[in-house]
Amino acid sequence: MENCVFCKIIAGEIPSSKVYEDEDMLVFRDINPQAKVHCLCVPKSHFATLAEMDEAQAELVKKCMIKIPEIASSLGLDGGYRLIVNQGKDAGQTVHHLHIHILGGQDMGEKML
Repeated sequence: MENCVFCKIIAGEIPSSKVYEDEDMLVFRDINPQAKVHCLCVPKSHFATLAEMDEAQAELVKKCMIKIPEIASSLGLDGGYRLIVNQGKDAGQTVHHLHIHILGGQDMGEKML
């Protein structure tokens, strides 16, 4: 999508602090971190929410979820981490390209936020 900031990051038009990249996904550090470690895992196919994804995009999300534990370990998150997928405006989704927040590096406590 031409106005999607994550599509522009994936295309290399906007710089990012890359943590991991392959043909299906890009993981980069969040520019406004909410934890000591805060990265975003972004499928390279553009779709905004889980409800919008097709079968091929569901496979991309599956690949992301399988790869995240390895990425989290490489980030030193062996004590645990939190994953967040905001879905829509009411959930706080500000970039309408599905992405998975990876947060950790500190005691996150029991509260959801």
